[in-house]
Amino acid sequence: MELMRQIWEKAKADKRRIVLPEGEEERNLQAAGKILKNELANVILVGSEKVIREKATSLGVNLEGAEIVDPETSDKTASYANEFYELRKKKGMTLEKADKVVRDPLYYATMMVKLGDADGMVSGAIHTTGDLLRPGLQIIKTAPGMSVVSSTFVMNVPNSQYGESGLLLFADCAVNPCPTAEELASIAISTAETAKALCGIEPKVAMLSFSTMGSAQHELVDKVRKATELAKSMRPDLEIDGELQLDAAIVKKVGDLKAPNSTVAGKANVLVFPDIQAGNIGYKLVQRFANAEAIGPICQGFAKPINDLSRGCSDDDIVNVVAVTAVQAQAQAK
Repeated sequence: MELMRQIWEKAKADKRRIVLPEGEEERNLQAAGKILKNELANVILVGSEKVIREKATSLGVNLEGAEIVDPETSDKTASYANEFYELRKKKGMTLEKADKVVRDPLYYATMMVKLGDADGMVSGAIHTTGDLLRPGLQIIKTAPGMSVVSSTFVMNVPNSQYGESGLLLFADCAVNPCPTAEELASIAISTAETAKALCGIEPKVAMLSFSTMGSAQHELVDKVRKATELAKSMRPDLEIDGELQLDAAIVKKVGDLKAPNSTVAGKANVLVFPDIQAGNIGYKLVQRFANAEAIGPICQGFAKPINDLSRGCSDDDIVNVVAVTAVQAQAQAK
C-alpha cells in the first residue's frame, strides 16, 4: 500500500473539499469519520441533517468538521436550479423541472463541483456508474481538448521489474466499450496526466495491439496506429508510441528487438488497451495472477474530478477514492 500512503500524504498537504452525495449511507458516514480523523479532505455530506446525525451517532462516528447540506432546505438550491436550466434549456429543460432535478443528491453534488462549492465528488456505493456519469457529462462535461471520459486502474505489482518498479496504469478498463481512434488518443493523454498527477511518474505510454510497428495488417491495428498519431500530434511533449504488443511494450529485450527506435518500447508504464474487453480482462488477469493491488477505476477526462465506487465497496475503499479525488483536484488547480 506504499502508493496509497503517498496519495494520502499528498491529500493531507493541501486539503480539498470533497462532496459525498450518498451522505445518509452508512459506509459513507464511516468513511467520512476516517477522512476527517486523518485530515485527508474537508468533507461535505449531502442529505437530511437529522438522518445523518442520528445514523452517525448510532454508528459511533464523529462528524465534527463535516459540512452537511440538504437540497430540500439549502439556500443554494434555487441558484443551482437556475444554472442547471441555463445549461440544459436547449435540450428542453424547464425551470420547474430543473428545480426538481437538482434536489437529487447526485445532481446537487455535481452542481456544487461545477460552481466551485466543492473541489470533487465521490459516489457509487448505492448508485450505478451510469448514475454518476449522467450528471457529470451534463454539468461538468469533458476537460478542454478531451473528447471522452474514461477510466484507469493503477496496478501495483509486487516484486515486479515491469513499468515503474511494478507500478503501471491500465486504461480504459471500465467505461468505453469500443473507443474510436480519436477517443483512444484522448484516453492516452488523460492517463498520462493521471500518471503524473497521482503517481508522480513520467509517463511512457504504449498503445497496445496484437501488432508491433506494422508486423500485422488489420483494421483493428489501423485504429490503434491512427490513435497513436493523433495523440502524438495533440501532445508532442508526451512519450507515446505504438502500435505495440504487450511484450514489446514492457520487456526491454523484446522492445529492443521489435521496436529498436522507440523511446517507449520495453519501458512502458502506461498501457492503453484497444477496447474495454482487452482492458478489463487484462487488469483482472494481473490482479489475480500476480496478486497485484488494483486502485480504481479512476475517472479521468472530466473538467473537474468525479470518481465512481463499486457498490460492493468498503468504507476504507471510499476513504482511498476520496484521497485520490483530492489529489486530482490539487493537480487541476495548478
